[in-house]
Amino acid sequence: MDGSLIDPCAHLPIYGNDTKMSLSKEQIARYSRQLILPEIGVRGQERLLASSVLIIGAGGLGCPAALYLVAAGVGRIGIMDRDAVAQSNLHRQILHGVADVGRPKSESAKARLQLLNPDVTLHAMQASLTPENALETLRDYDLVLDGSDNFPTRYLVNDACVLAGKPLVHGGVIQLRGQVLVVQPRRSACVRCVFPEPPPAGLVPNCQDAGVIGAAAGIIGSLMAQEAIKMLVGIGTPLTNRLLTFDGMAARVREVPVRRAMDCAVCGDSPTIRTLASDGLACDTHNQGASVGRSL
Repeated sequence: MDGSLIDPCAHLPIYGNDTKMSLSKEQIARYSRQLILPEIGVRGQERLLASSVLIIGAGGLGCPAALYLVAAGVGRIGIMDRDAVAQSNLHRQILHGVADVGRPKSESAKARLQLLNPDVTLHAMQASLTPENALETLRDYDLVLDGSDNFPTRYLVNDACVLAGKPLVHGGVIQLRGQVLVVQPRRSACVRCVFPEPPPAGLVPNCQDAGVIGAAAGIIGSLMAQEAIKMLVGIGTPLTNRLLTFDGMAARVREVPVRRAMDCAVCGDSPTIRTLASDGLACDTHNQGASVGRSL
């Protein structure tokens, strides 16, 4: 080689009839490996920079998802988590470090992510998602990514997204297993279509009781971020009407076909859940052995 530098703009498509690039030189260098993808290009990158994502939970799923969404240049990201960082979080919640123990997770995550990409505006919310604030919280975001660790929050997020018409990337992980589903409200199966009611408290173990491998959370969180990017740019085939399951012990991934249920309580033809206040999740879930707003 002659030592000359490769021009990262050389193979990028011209935007419209304007010979000027719509991105700065710094952005072209930062996103060059995305920009050369024909599915992304300048238009796709602009869409990402103009998009917004609300992440529920800065834990095992929210942390890797947030890292990749910020790195990809999603323009505005909200991080909602009421918990503080604990020592037991550090093996999987990769935005937090030893010095962050005791610090609110949303603030710790924001501080770490700010170092990664100055293009992204970050909002830290140290709060729980509740029936009272859910619709208002979701209102200003294009897409929701649910990384919560308990069934009341997962069903609340699902119901709020359906009622608000917001796309949802749902994920879950335990031990070495996980799952991902994308919900396009009233166009594809929602979480209630697949699992109509949350299980009784204590019936299904959580990560605190059953354990979890950090790498499994990283795999599921990364898949969630990729689905979010696809939805925001409008490329590929989203994981709608397909529940992707991951078995890390057997190193096996499979899809379970699902369909929108016409009798679904929230997105069916005659829904019984029309407001969040009328849902059973509006009651005090702390008395049911669940903790709303915590992260995996």
